[in-house]
Amino acid sequence: MTKARFILLMTGALLALASLFSSCIEDGFTTSSSDILAFDKDTVAFDTVITLQGTATKQMVVYNHSKKQVNISSIKVAGEASKGHFHLNVDGIRGDEFQNVEIRGNDSIYIFIEAYLDEMDDDEPTLLEDHLEFVTNGVTQKVLLSAWGQDVIRINGDTISSDMRFTANKPYLIYDTMFVAPGVTLTLDAGTTLLFHDKGALRCAGRMLANGTVEEPITFRGDRLDRIVGENSFDIMSGQWGGVIFTPPTMGNVLKHVIMKGSSIGMHCSAYGDTVNCALKLVNCVLTNSASTCLATATCFVEAIGTEFSDAAEEVTYFAGGKVLASQCTFANYYLFGVPTMPLVNVFDVEYSNGTIGKIKAYFDNCILYGLGDLPEINEGDLKDFNVYMRYCLFKSPGSNDAHFINCIWEGEPHFLTVRDDYLFDYRLDNESDAIGKGNPDLCPDEARYDRYGNDRWDKGALDLGAYVWVYVPDEEEE
Repeated sequence: MTKARFILLMTGALLALASLFSSCIEDGFTTSSSDILAFDKDTVAFDTVITLQGTATKQMVVYNHSKKQVNISSIKVAGEASKGHFHLNVDGIRGDEFQNVEIRGNDSIYIFIEAYLDEMDDDEPTLLEDHLEFVTNGVTQKVLLSAWGQDVIRINGDTISSDMRFTANKPYLIYDTMFVAPGVTLTLDAGTTLLFHDKGALRCAGRMLANGTVEEPITFRGDRLDRIVGENSFDIMSGQWGGVIFTPPTMGNVLKHVIMKGSSIGMHCSAYGDTVNCALKLVNCVLTNSASTCLATATCFVEAIGTEFSDAAEEVTYFAGGKVLASQCTFANYYLFGVPTMPLVNVFDVEYSNGTIGKIKAYFDNCILYGLGDLPEINEGDLKDFNVYMRYCLFKSPGSNDAHFINCIWEGEPHFLTVRDDYLFDYRLDNESDAIGKGNPDLCPDEARYDRYGNDRWDKGALDLGAYVWVYVPDEEEE
């Protein structure tokens, strides 16, 4: 091959490559109206959003299935009325409207959306809807945005210094610590909801009367109302807020149909060694999912009827001195974030500063005590040195009846409906439960006749142990 011919061939090859490269640049972006976007969802839905408070971030994926690049002319929230309520982050850049966003062929980008809702001036949750609008090659595509906005009554570390009633009209959002002063009564109507922000807590030196019902329970919980994993809400997370503390000279607190969940320290109650007047009475309540203890009491008279104490990093209940009456209660620990570090129930005598001993006196009647791990259900194994009596109770551990353990079921299996691996924590009884029909009706007080679902304990003829009346559960074939 001559030098001239070689140069000619190389020149032709270079020109062909240049032409090909030029063609790629010219045809790099598709302009066809048939090349539109695809989305991983057609709706971005927020759970209930507290107005004037930001939300967790939702995400969606935008796909370009074309081989060529696509230029999105515009990405924005479409509705004028709701501008400022939904905010965007497109591929790492924050803003409310974007132009000329490029996606390479067979590639995708992420869009992150947050909601911030103005007050709705309404007691009931209000639905706000809008659309996320995309314009590509002259074609407009939309993704629905929706959020339920809930107005709240905000309490910023306030002291309640005169009798007050909270209603079910709107939730109360408590920042810092709300304090009920001595001599003051705080009444909670049926259906009242108390939301606690971060370390928020309630401290009561006066009296609380919580009048929940089967149809309208009262709720104490954190203010995260969104979901954390799939369909699972933040209810499965402990340590979201502080807790509820009844402190001297508190007395006469009565809580009925209260559901308290997700706290750091649970509920505490202490008094001045008064074992005659009841400091705290719980009827058909649920104290669950605490980062430490569900209920801790010291040197006071506390009564629990038909109440569930469940799921805590330490013990579910702690009783130091005083007087305890627990009837038809379930003490269960399937704590999600680790194996509990304490027995289910801790009972102690108390030594006062003057050297005297405040001996605990406690009766646990028709109860279930069951949980994960190998720890005993109660810290003092034989109870022979304590005025503590377990009558007609079911235990996971082996043991034998004596003067302190009376007609108890040992190595029993309650067969709760709980499925921990599926994040289902339901302490009602399955059909195979050893707790069915094993209770003593003479130890069931009148206030325990109905469980928190309204089921009648006395209607069956045989009394079930624990907080819940057994209701037949159909198997899959029957369903």
